[in-house]
Amino acid sequence: MEEVLPPQTQAGSGFESTRVRQFTIFLENRVGRLMLLVRALEEHVGRIVALSIEESADSALVRLICADAESGRSALRHEGFSFSESDVLAVELPSTPHPLEATCYALLAAELNIHYAYPLLVNAGRPALALYVDDPTLASQLLIRKGFRLLGESDLRDLGN
Repeated sequence: MEEVLPPQTQAGSGFESTRVRQFTIFLENRVGRLMLLVRALEEHVGRIVALSIEESADSALVRLICADAESGRSALRHEGFSFSESDVLAVELPSTPHPLEATCYALLAAELNIHYAYPLLVNAGRPALALYVDDPTLASQLLIRKGFRLLGESDLRDLGN
């Protein structure tokens, strides 16, 4: 039987999911709309720990991770934003000369595709990335075996304080 390694979280206590919650919010491309979103979340949640924006002429998709996913969900509903949720991996980049290459190479070994990635805005340790991949379970097991540190929800809550 294959050994399953627990996620390497900052708290280090027992099992914690190796995935974090990402919200994708549809915004009309109007002046001040992003400010309303950020204000609503920061007032109710405290901190946005990752942010990515894809803009087109008429609209924008905002991907973000909150320090507290439950509070983020409540705030988005309360403020009437249209959103969806998905799981992403939050992985610290290794302290090697080519950290992005090492991360990509680790996933390439299992032929896993990275659909998109964006940086975390805060992290107590090294720089970190949010990754959306083909198979997050396999990717997290592989990254842990290769010595990468994955951040869990409790790590993000600690960063938000």
